Amino acid sequence: MQTTSLTDEQLPQKIIITGASSGIGFEAVIELAIKGHQVIALSRSKEKLQNLQKITLSLNPDAVLYPIVFDIVNDDYQGLTQFIQQRWGSFNILINNAGALINKPFKELSELDMAEMFQSNVMGHFRMIQACLPFLQPNAHILNIGSMGGYLGSSKFPGLAAYSASKAALHNLTECLAQELSEEKISVNCLALGSAQTEMLEKAFPGYQSPVQAYEMGKYVADFALTGHKFFNGKVLPVALATP
Repeated sequence: MQTTSLTDEQLPQKIIITGASSGIGFEAVIELAIKGHQVIALSRSKEKLQNLQKITLSLNPDAVLYPIVFDIVNDDYQGLTQFIQQRWGSFNILINNAGALINKPFKELSELDMAEMFQSNVMGHFRMIQACLPFLQPNAHILNIGSMGGYLGSSKFPGLAAYSASKAALHNLTECLAQELSEEKISVNCLALGSAQTEMLEKAFPGYQSPVQAYEMGKYVADFALTGHKFFNGKVLPVALATP
């Protein structure tokens, strides 16, 4: 009689994802939670998190989803880490998806604009990773969500200097952390995403239609978070239809 073992994506995982209230993060949470994984979903918007929970439970009433209102840049991490410790003790996957975008010509950028981009797209993830490290199990996966705007050698777009520079910093942080955390058997990767039809894209580029829908990219991110560390570590991987 043959026996089959469950793969990583089939075994219930404990996952934290930031920027969960809309777009790619929203879709990734649904994809993971309805398949039986336990998910802590972080966002600044209580209303959007309530909507996320409602939709998720309508698709799978047994889904285990913890929506938490949290600002990765400004909030105190003590309450979050206490919740992790009390509810789970440890967990498997951290998806750093939260971010912000400013579309403004370089001549009009202020230092405050640049600081905002680095706070939202780098420092918030820095804080989240440091806070979560004590609770990550061996063979855990930290997945950062970058951008083709920050990918070396890719086409650059006017107005995205601050955003792209901050994403490039996140890409480099990914490579550095993978080296430092290798002895702890924690993998760190980054997906440099091309455009997807999200609220953030629509706000920054009114009228632009991406060939990729948010739910499609969300599913890709969810799948990679579950299995990507089997094949990659310290990698910044372009996920885009266009050639860099």
